[in-house]
Amino acid sequence: MINEMIDKLNPMQKQAVLTTDGPLLLLAGAGSGKTRVLTHRIAYIIETGRAKPSNILAITFTNKAAREMKERVSALCEEGKNVWVSTFHSTCVRILRSNIDKLGYTNQFTIFDSDDSERLMKNIYKELNINDKVYPVKAVMNVISKQKDALVAPREYMIQVEKDFRMKKVGELYEIYQQRLKDNNALDFDDLIFKTVMLFRGFPDVLEKYRQRFHYIMVDEYQDTNASQYQLIKLLAGGHGNLCAVGDDDQSIYGWRGADIRNILNFEDDFKNTTVIKLEQNYRSSENILNSANAVIRHNNARKAKSLWTEQDGGEKITVYRASGDKEEAMFIAKTVIDGHDAGKPYGDFAVLYRNNAISRTIEEALVKAGIPYRLLGGTRFYDRKEIKDMLAYLRFIANPNDTISLSRIINVPKRGIGDSTVAKLLAYCAETGTPLMTALSMPEMIPDIKSKSKSLYDFYTFINEFTAPEKQENAAELLNEIVIKSGYRAELVAENTEESLGRADNIDELISKAAEFTQSASGQTGLAGFLEEVTLVADVDGLEEGEEAVVLMTLHSSKGLEFDTVFIAAFENGIFPGYRAMQSETPAAMEEERRLCYVGITRAKRKLYITLSKERMQFGQTQYNSPSDFLKELPKELLDIVDPSKSKARQTSIEPPRPSRQAYVGQTRFTTKPYSMPAPQNTDVVFEVGDKVKHLKFGIGTVKDVTPAGADYELTIEFPNATKKLFAKLAKLKKV
Repeated sequence: MINEMIDKLNPMQKQAVLTTDGPLLLLAGAGSGKTRVLTHRIAYIIETGRAKPSNILAITFTNKAAREMKERVSALCEEGKNVWVSTFHSTCVRILRSNIDKLGYTNQFTIFDSDDSERLMKNIYKELNINDKVYPVKAVMNVISKQKDALVAPREYMIQVEKDFRMKKVGELYEIYQQRLKDNNALDFDDLIFKTVMLFRGFPDVLEKYRQRFHYIMVDEYQDTNASQYQLIKLLAGGHGNLCAVGDDDQSIYGWRGADIRNILNFEDDFKNTTVIKLEQNYRSSENILNSANAVIRHNNARKAKSLWTEQDGGEKITVYRASGDKEEAMFIAKTVIDGHDAGKPYGDFAVLYRNNAISRTIEEALVKAGIPYRLLGGTRFYDRKEIKDMLAYLRFIANPNDTISLSRIINVPKRGIGDSTVAKLLAYCAETGTPLMTALSMPEMIPDIKSKSKSLYDFYTFINEFTAPEKQENAAELLNEIVIKSGYRAELVAENTEESLGRADNIDELISKAAEFTQSASGQTGLAGFLEEVTLVADVDGLEEGEEAVVLMTLHSSKGLEFDTVFIAAFENGIFPGYRAMQSETPAAMEEERRLCYVGITRAKRKLYITLSKERMQFGQTQYNSPSDFLKELPKELLDIVDPSKSKARQTSIEPPRPSRQAYVGQTRFTTKPYSMPAPQNTDVVFEVGDKVKHLKFGIGTVKDVTPAGADYELTIEFPNATKKLFAKLAKLKKV
């Protein structure tokens, strides 16, 4: 069966699947079917008896990619469900759960997120009376993160910076921070790989056990690996050498967070007798889109030569829209989405990409006013919301009673009359006497200076202790539901009875649903510990559901690995994309990474690509005048359709329509003139005036309170039953009641 499937692959894909032994570098261009190759390769290794499923390790960068790969392997081969497919961090967590006792931790360790880590460091600052303005916490945490990624321990770092008083102080904070983590039986996110490499280096028998376990190792997105990930893979593959690295140096865009493009460029030097196979046939994008991407990336020097091609001929040209201002740019995007949706395209076919999150504001406003549903990736994550972090802190403290950060968060939530000073005295007592936290909570009358709070502390102990039995932690959903009810957290939100509080209660219900889904679908570690790992290691893009009926807004960095029928790359201007820092860099590396980011953005589009820019834009509270991006000059002119409405007489007259006497005219059809022109509203058969009742598909029936000209449209202020909204008259499909 697998041989029949392999025969359907293109020649280079087939060669990659059949090359099983020794080091293999797959240079997989965007949309070249690399996941198909990887899954077929795994199935082929299993079906031909080269290895059992449990002897194969496949590492990805996101949970979404790991799930997709496991599902596809299982569809190809019944035994595929037993292959170890996971992210770098999840892989390390599984290894550490079984072996971290050798490093002085217990296997019930907690994983701190960035917020928990900062809170721990702030506690250290208080202890040592350190000024946050002199040593900003975020800056110090950033230094520590980089040292861990580079596998540099605190003492080693202090030796490196011993002549720099300021950085040596940072090194001291790094050392204390690591000790506090250990006191809490906790690891931060960077520790997961750092500690695993330390484990392998310090205990060769453990390393040998996993080398014997994994006969074949495959690593996706190899160009994104940093120093610690590279060392982890090199250690694991050091025995048999059966390492397959899949990646594309042209899509290496995470240098700012430690990814080292040299890992893929120098792969053949690191692993002798490497077979190199290039996957250049693209199955995603049109020929014009690919030719544009190839033209841009050829300007980079630090790359392996390759060129994407497709059997799809031609395709639409790339539309370059140069607006007079950022609001007009946003309106053009909204109008184009509306036109596409009217023509039958789902909203989920559209994505708007930008270099930084600040660009999204005007675009969001335009989409809202047009009544277009959208999904913003990179905003406040579900797991970053207060009520969710509170619930997870309860769960983490139950799983790991040494976790003082989680304890501090929830001991007085809801209010129990236990203030910060009481908590500080409790923790100080435990530190001085070596008394475990739960033991101290069970006999609070023994702690000096907090006897007045003894009952409150003991009540909290009784409440938490109820959930510490192993059988209580088998089902995370049931446990969470009990905590929400018995703690009084839900009752407090319901009693508040505001839209915000009820929304927070809904979020907690969603977390319980997530826990229930996890319990039903978990194939690895189940129960409370497994659920906490699942939610701690989730990435923002993991929440993007296929086929969701909403326009997607995200940064270019977040878009890698995704594809959309129609893509807008907004704010294509010097100073924004590429950024000023890259343009002013003394070395070409920064600009080359920006160019790779441009290449990634272009190759997200399947059929249609829009590039938008503005002659002026509000930035940092001031009007900025940016020139078109230098990358625009690198795109082949014959593949571009450049639209500059300011050079059109029709556009000049339509930009300043005559102000009506508080009324707007809306026709039965939207923007019926030729593409990309944005005429002023004309007198037609529908007239909206202040006081009119109107109907909107989403918000229901409302009353028009104000009518204001807005470029090529009119903005109506409408009072709906639950909210007052400002909507564009033409775009919002308003109907007079």
